[in-house]
Amino acid sequence: MNAALSIAKTGLEAQDMRMRVISNNLANVATVGFKRDRADFETLAYQNIRQVGAPNGGDAQLAVGLAMGTGVRVTGTARIHAQGNMTITSNALDIAVEGNGFFQVLMPDGKTAYTRDGAFTLDGQGRVVTSEGYPLQPGLQVPQGSTNITIATDGTVSATAAGATEPTEIGQVQLAQFLNPPGLQPAGGNLLTETPASGAAQAGQPGADGLGHVRQGALEASNVNMVEELVNMIETQRAYEVNSKVVKAADEMMQQATQMAQ
Repeated sequence: MNAALSIAKTGLEAQDMRMRVISNNLANVATVGFKRDRADFETLAYQNIRQVGAPNGGDAQLAVGLAMGTGVRVTGTARIHAQGNMTITSNALDIAVEGNGFFQVLMPDGKTAYTRDGAFTLDGQGRVVTSEGYPLQPGLQVPQGSTNITIATDGTVSATAAGATEPTEIGQVQLAQFLNPPGLQPAGGNLLTETPASGAAQAGQPGADGLGHVRQGALEASNVNMVEELVNMIETQRAYEVNSKVVKAADEMMQQATQMAQ
């Protein structure tokens, strides 16, 4: 009975972890550029009491063995990088990525972070920055008094300077891609950082070398499907309840066995 309690405990812990992943997905349903997570599970080691294929007298061999599982555990959370829906904002500095790629931003420690959140704005120096004030990389400076800022699908940025009648090119928005995007490390604030598992960042012009295009005046919504997450939540709740009943049943069986032995 102790083994049954131990196995049920691993089930409770695994379902609790899955519920945390689901709750985080639902909490970020309105977060720009958010990518949903999925909890992955694997079985724990098995106890082989009777080995399949072992001799069973003469030329006979066991057709089936006796292996007892020891439970389950969460191996990790896989980030699903499916494209989110486009939300039209008509804001000149709102940029969405259609396809592969991440915006690059400069962190205070000098390192580069990556994001799908294209809600940019200008700081007091005219630099294009995130809502947290992190500059877009490569740096993009909008001259004071400029109007009619336009961003082409290939990332070319143009603006009409004060007193001018024709727009001039002022910079280029670049994107970065990775061999294994799920290997990026979430850092909070809609930011991801490079890891050995993600591979090195490969930066380039939008629309080239497998990178997606950029779309001005739009933001990529979260790719969380609320209906799917609610179904997963109900399934997780039921699995948790069943494991709780296993604990209760195993405890009652142990009590009965103890009373019978007295």
